[in-house]
Order: sequence, then structure tokens, then C-alpha cells
Amino acid sequence: PKLSRAVCPVANVESSETVTPWGKMSLAYFVGRGDLNATKEVAGASWACSACYACREHCEHHNEVAAALLDNRAEMFSRGLAPEGATCVSQGYSDREREQQKILDSIAPEANHDATVGLLIGCSYVRHQRSTAEAALRLTRRWLGKPVRVLRRCCGLSLKYAGDRHGFERAARNFASDLGSVDEIVVADPGCAHTLIELYGELLEGRTVRPLIDVAFAKLDDIPALALKGRVLRYHDPCQLGRGLGRYEEPRAVLARLTGEAPLEFQRHRRDAECSGGGGLLSVTRPETAAAMASARLEEHQDDPDAVLVTGCGESLRRFSKSASGVTDWINLVDESMRQGGDGG
Repeated sequence: PKLSRAVCPVANVESSETVTPWGKMSLAYFVGRGDLNATKEVAGASWACSACYACREHCEHHNEVAAALLDNRAEMFSRGLAPEGATCVSQGYSDREREQQKILDSIAPEANHDATVGLLIGCSYVRHQRSTAEAALRLTRRWLGKPVRVLRRCCGLSLKYAGDRHGFERAARNFASDLGSVDEIVVADPGCAHTLIELYGELLEGRTVRPLIDVAFAKLDDIPALALKGRVLRYHDPCQLGRGLGRYEEPRAVLARLTGEAPLEFQRHRRDAECSGGGGLLSVTRPETAAAMASARLEEHQDDPDAVLVTGCGESLRRFSKSASGVTDWINLVDESMRQGGDGG
């Protein structure tokens, strides 16, 4: 049934029943059963999803629509029916990983091969928001008080979204094999954290994965109180951090610590929050739809021009920053407060 029709951001932008959760799942089912021929057009519906989990949260049966569509993407990819954008992402993966490694070599030239803590910053932060990547490293070093090894490998999430099942499995094995002495992995980007926690399975057996926001929350007393008093903040719940990992209170507590006030909220927030359009490769496979989703979120935010829009996701930060100023990440704000107080490390 169409229980989650109204909360699918892609369907709402495109005004199409085909790309509702019901429509996308039905197409995948009919193709799998042999009732419908798989064509590029039919297959493309599975990429009309940002993996925001809104449909799952509003479904009485809690159906894992995104996971099912990712499985179908893999099947369609193997048949050569993936959208051109998804194929390009798969083919360019090695080049992007080398680019990321080069940037990380300049951010953290020390190898720290014997470190037991590894920091996975996330491709979007590293390649598009270098200052946030550097801030994440400073904060991790300070809060944990021990050598930190910056992990150079990508978690492979973009390959999962593309539908390249074998590529993702290979990337995951490469990531795990490079960990060495690392037994605790801190992850700045929530999409990467969700990937390691939910998709890596036994590859990380015996190792702990902690989103960076969890470390910040545990070290809340270490964050200068009222360091940003008087600054008005509005918080956007990233899909992977909120509905994906269930972290709603932690980022709000960090922002309240900085200003002394709870951040402003969007009309739809927490489990009902709207997607920025940054997930699921939507910005590559359906760029106009992704742009419209980000614009809708920004339009509501602009009702209060004095507020700074704060998020906690590399892709959300990237999407919003393309169209608006005064957008930042909680990582930047905490790092700013630490450095102003001479505690930046």
C-alpha cells in the first residue's frame, strides 16, 4: 500500500507515482518476477531514491525500501542497465580515491601506522570541504588524547549506491585489510559511519566504530560553554545521522552547549526531516531533482536570515553551500570555539 507516499522527497519533487516508494518497489518486483521487461527506463526508477529512510520511518510495516532498491540497483547494474551517472561513478572510483589520498597526505602527512585509533573523515568532506576535514582531525586528536591514524581508503558507499556490488565488496575488503593495528574507528561523515556499522558485517569484527558526534557528546564538558553565545543556529537533520543512525539529541546538545540556546528547528525535523538531496547518488543520476530538494530546504531556512544553517553531513553541507551562504557544519563550529579558546591542538 501507499502508506509512505507523502514523505518521499523524490516523488514530491517529480510529482510522479512511478517514483513513489510503492511505484519503485512494484517495478522491481514485477521485473524480478518476469512480468515486466527490464529496460533502462524501468531500471532507472531504482536510482530515484536518496536513501533518506523517510518511507521506512512512516511505514506501518517498517519496510526497508532503500535496501531493497539498492539490491535491485545491483541486479540492474550487472545487466548493464544502470544510468550513465551511476556507471561513471563506478568507473571513476579509483581516480577519486587516489585524489582523496593525495589530499589526505597533505592534511596528515604522518603515517601513524602503530596508532590504535583510525579516523575516517569521508570523501565529501575531504574532496569538497577541506577545512571541515582538517577540523575533524584536530578535534579527534584532542578528544581522544592519543595518536590518530587518518584512514586513506574510501568506505565504498558511492559504489554501493551506483549498484556496483562487486566493486563495493572489493572496496570494503581493501578498507578492512588496511586497518592494521587500528581497533577503534572514529567516523566524521554519518554516511560512512552507517556503511561501516550496517554493511561491513564481519569485516570489522572486534573493532569499534564511533561516529564523531558520539565522541563530541561524550566530551561535551570539554567544549567551551557559550563560546558562540548570541549566534542564532538552525539545525538540519542529515538523513544518515538521524534516521540512519538515530542521532538526534547529540548534535543538538553540542550546539546548545556553544550558544546556550537550543537550535532553531525546521517545520519538519528529527525523524520527519526533509532530505537535502545529497544521498543515494541522486545528485548524479537525477541532478535537477536533487537541486530542487536542497532549494526547498533552503527556502524555508531563508525565512530567518539571521540564522546560520548547521548540518552534520558532508553531502548536505555541499548541497546547501552551492546555493546559500551562512551554511556550516557542527564540526566547524566546535573547532572554531576550541581554537578561539586556545584549545585547538
